[in-house]
Amino acid sequence: MNGTSASAFTPNASTTRGQIVAILYRLEGSPAMGENRFSDVRPGAYYASAVSWASANGIVNGYLDGTFRPDNQITREQMAAFLYRSASYKGRDVSGRAELGVFADAGQTASYAVEPLRWAVSAGLVNGVSAGTLAPGGTATRAQVAVILSRFVQNVL
Repeated sequence: MNGTSASAFTPNASTTRGQIVAILYRLEGSPAMGENRFSDVRPGAYYASAVSWASANGIVNGYLDGTFRPDNQITREQMAAFLYRSASYKGRDVSGRAELGVFADAGQTASYAVEPLRWAVSAGLVNGVSAGTLAPGGTATRAQVAVILSRFVQNVL
């Protein structure tokens, strides 16, 4: 992760889908990319190559309308799904599963994100945001993302 300027990290700022994919792309060494298939990913945008690569390798999916929405704030469940698919892409063990029932809001998890979140909790990547709540549809700050990515590198990669 880079700072938001030469002298600031802005830990409480939100993190976007494009930013997360760009980080994963750099973590992978910025490999050759696939073809862009999303109508809202502008050629030349800082995340364009990353989104194309991640899409070509099954790490990200777009929305039913053919968009990726790179500037949308990433949710905790989306981030778990991106990391789960990234770990799987790299051949890492993604079989661990935690019970989400300990979180009062586990039922708010989107169906596509249940298994990735169970894995992310099991792998120690994400915890509840407070005692008993996971906030699967909540956003992740830059500070939270930095911690989650650090755990991803240490625990998974």
